[in-house]
Parts: sequence; structure tokens; C-alpha cells
Amino acid sequence: MTKRRRRLALAVACVFVATPALAQVIGATPATTEIEQVKPDIDLYALMSGNCSTLKIAGQDFACRAVGYFHSEKGRALFTVALQDPMDNTHVVSFSGANGHRTRENLYELRVDRMLLSSKDRPKADGLPVPMVELSAGVCRQVGNFAARQVSSISCSARDRSGKAYELQFESDGSPITLRIVRQTAPSIRQDPYR
Repeated sequence: MTKRRRRLALAVACVFVATPALAQVIGATPATTEIEQVKPDIDLYALMSGNCSTLKIAGQDFACRAVGYFHSEKGRALFTVALQDPMDNTHVVSFSGANGHRTRENLYELRVDRMLLSSKDRPKADGLPVPMVELSAGVCRQVGNFAARQVSSISCSARDRSGKAYELQFESDGSPITLRIVRQTAPSIRQDPYR
């Protein structure tokens, strides 16, 4: 992976690991209409290098800048794609579902129940766009194995309640994935004694 792609992938990972807004959406249930206040609970993320032969978002074709997988302590998972959009460098979509499972040794499947859509037009929290949640139905399939640090492909297809279609076909360039396990720790910064 080139130095530029690594920095971009790391930036995407930091956005999703550090942003309370995403953690709030991840912790939400399908019946939730408001974003709930919950602590960040991402416990694993993986960044993959390769290319997207197909990336269609609500009928528009895009190229991808980075593809990642995020997993929460509560079982919600996301396949997240940073879009190469010359009009919006914060354009990110996530195929999100709960309780993904391995159907075979090298096949992971995630039932998608919502799409998370971030763009420059969204309200911001901590300076980053808060994703719009679109209840959806679909599936993502990942061929490969995180334990072996190899993912060869990811395919996702979903449709939201208004009929908009979302599609991803990602092929790895063969490089090992970057896998990180995140452990929550107590803050190390002391409170301001003058507050």
C-alpha cells in the first residue's frame, strides 16, 4: 500500500473509531429515531487495499478511496467505503448490520439492515459529519479470513425503504489487511481543576 493510501486509510479508520457520532449510530436499534448517547464501542477494525470494480450509491457510480470493516462490542458490523468524490472529500457510506457470521471457513456474511451516509451536507459532531441512517435490506459477503490477514473480495448489495440501491464489489490487491483490536481504557487526561 502506498504511503498516501495508508494515510487515507488511517484517516478513515480514525474518523470511525474516534467519532462519538458513529458510535451513537452503531448503538442505535432499528426502532430508534433519535441518535442515542452511548460510549464508543468499536472493538475491531480492518483496512483493506485494492479497488472497487463496482460502487453504486443511489444510482450514481463512484470510485473508492478506502475500504474498511468495523465491529462493535454489541455485535454490529459495518463495511465502510470512503468515496472518491471530487465534490466532497467527506463522502463515506457504510453497509451496516448486526450479528454477522462465518458460513464457511473463508466466507463471512452480514445481513444489512441500514445504510449510513455521510457527506459535507450533514450536521457535524466534533467537526465530522453525522451519518444519515437509511433503514435498508441487503447482504454483504466477504471472501477471506481476518485471522490469516487475507481478504480477497467483498460484495455488498442493499436497497433502502425508498427503493434506492447501493452496491459494492471490492477486490483485494493481495496485500495483507491491516487489522487492529481496540481496547477501551480510562481517560488519561485529568479534569481541569479550575472548572
